[in-house]
Amino acid sequence: MAPRILFVCLGNICRSPAAEGVFRNLCPEVETDSAGTAAWHVGKPPYGPMQAAASARGINLSDLRARQFTVADFDRYDLILVMDDSNLSDVETLRPVGNETPVRLMTDFSPAAGADHVPDPYYTRDFDGALDLIEQAAQGIKAVLPSLTD
Repeated sequence: MAPRILFVCLGNICRSPAAEGVFRNLCPEVETDSAGTAAWHVGKPPYGPMQAAASARGINLSDLRARQFTVADFDRYDLILVMDDSNLSDVETLRPVGNETPVRLMTDFSPAAGADHVPDPYYTRDFDGALDLIEQAAQGIKAVLPSLTD
């Protein structure tokens, strides 16, 4: 069975859909999805400037739609990757007792980048910088994927 990875950010319109798009291009055999910890943008496509930045790199996000993270996601996915400590805290707050699905920061897989989180480009306006970090982390995840989902 192919591993299942969920990418999580705050609103599910910038970082997590970008991570999903990057990773599905890099590892099409992996089942991917993305979600936000907040419900503000449910049903909406990724933010236009993020779609444009991703498209410039050959990554199509147009088919994605925002959804909110749910408790059921702990059972649906083998690995949950979050973009920052706030996302980590919000996800862990919902963890069911006894569930052992790993939840990790995306940047844990790109130590050479020197970043402890993927900054939110909705606020920073640095869509390319966010994509650079996401692409570096995706390469790191791909390198250790078998050990993460065993």
